[in-house]
Amino acid sequence: MHNDTERVLLTEQEIAARVRQLGEEISRDYAGKEPLVVGILKGAVIFMADLVRCLSIPVRMDFMAVSSYGASSQSSGVVRILKDLEHNIGGMDVLLVEDIVDTGLTLNYLRENLLTRGPASLKICTLLDKPGRRRVNVPVDYNGFIIPDEFVVGYGLDYNGRYRHLRDIMILKREVYTAKEDNENCPADDGS
Repeated sequence: MHNDTERVLLTEQEIAARVRQLGEEISRDYAGKEPLVVGILKGAVIFMADLVRCLSIPVRMDFMAVSSYGASSQSSGVVRILKDLEHNIGGMDVLLVEDIVDTGLTLNYLRENLLTRGPASLKICTLLDKPGRRRVNVPVDYNGFIIPDEFVVGYGLDYNGRYRHLRDIMILKREVYTAKEDNENCPADDGS
């Protein structure tokens, strides 16, 4: 376990098993189709890579990058697109892949933005759902795990750009993120 974490919330094995289940479910739902899988950078990269390898259907991939968290543990509520899609999604089946639904502000913004582009369908797949922090309800079609209101890192999730490489999802010690926030006014970066 990493020194900055309290405990493991989800093990590498638990995550892998659930990602396989999600892959099977998505493959059944999209049978006969070739969806565009859109990953939200940077947090969803590891999850999306594992997920698409569990799919038995052909897919295309694209990425978006947004900003709403920064070095803070709280979403600013202001979402900016830092990298947009390379594909025109008009008439396409789109599967939006995100690491975590927290307040719902970022995911709701992305959903509304993508719907204006005329996809044939738009579904959302998220690894983690933290309903205790929800400010905006967002329809999630595929969800890996419902988790408590804890600050988590690992398996692509970060704090201030660190901890993404951890194989398990772990709860970050409160003093790690509150000490920095108490001493600095941090600008927004990325998150949900």
